[in-house]
Amino acid sequence: MIQIMSEVPINLDEPIGKWVGRRAPLTSGLEAGMKLQHTGSKLRTSMGSPRPPRGVFRFKSHEDANEWWMKVWTRNRPN
Repeated sequence: MIQIMSEVPINLDEPIGKWVGRRAPLTSGLEAGMKLQHTGSKLRTSMGSPRPPRGVFRFKSHEDANEWWMKVWTRNRPN
């Protein structure tokens, strides 16, 4: 049997005394995208290299992939 309460168990007129957490103000998608673009650009120029090679690469093991990746990122780069 379902019992229906006639009173609200919470006083809705009482002000909220405590906030838990904060909500950051929303930013536009364009603004957030431009911040990410700027960060990526600065990272790429600080490493002194163009983008990593594109494409699909297949390796026999994770060790081979890690070795290739280290060779790609540590090769001589133009200044």
